[in-house]
Amino acid sequence: MPDALKLTSLPLFPLGTVLYPGGLLPLQIFEVRYLDMVGKAFKAGAPFGVVLLTQGAEVRQRGASDANSDSSNSNGPPSGDGFANEAFHAMGTLATITELTKPQAGLMVIQCIGTQRFEITRREKLRHGLWVADVTCLPNDQTVEIPPDLQVAADTLGQVIRNLQQRSPNEGAMPLQAPYQLEDAGWVANRWCELLPIPPELKHRLMALDNPLVRLELVHDILQKTGIAP
Repeated sequence: MPDALKLTSLPLFPLGTVLYPGGLLPLQIFEVRYLDMVGKAFKAGAPFGVVLLTQGAEVRQRGASDANSDSSNSNGPPSGDGFANEAFHAMGTLATITELTKPQAGLMVIQCIGTQRFEITRREKLRHGLWVADVTCLPNDQTVEIPPDLQVAADTLGQVIRNLQQRSPNEGAMPLQAPYQLEDAGWVANRWCELLPIPPELKHRLMALDNPLVRLELVHDILQKTGIAP
């Protein structure tokens, strides 16, 4: 078995959402700490990492004072620079930029796709607020055929896709990217995790599961409890 791929000084983008492999992520970039990073990543075809925030906000905010800030629940060090603490999970997903436009000065609009999950082994916040990390990439989900008792999850997702296609004939406007792998348990589970209105922490826990069939089983339970699928 080949050694796991390791990346050093990977730029991180802590967000309030979870990116799954194969998932689409549109972003508007206007913070100085990200503009240069995104421009360089797009030019080089290099990824950055998306991680779920556990403390702080997507847009960097001033802290009341470092002395008064409570970092007891933080997964990272206090900021010490006048900004509110930011902390995030140690697992995330690589994002590759597929489209980039600059509608005005100081603003980038990008479309990204998730590729591979990773675990952080070391993290560091640079002086201008950008987080970088050394990471170990995790194996891709194995392709697993959907068992008969979970087939309703795939069938219902297929109907959702057909409904979306009727509303948005332009394939580029779809929130899911083709090809639609409705026979693959991991792909179906991931797309449902993106679409379902469940808390980000639950989405993260589902993303972190190594077994795609277990992920689909849990999604199937949610679909039944919410009445989305029979």
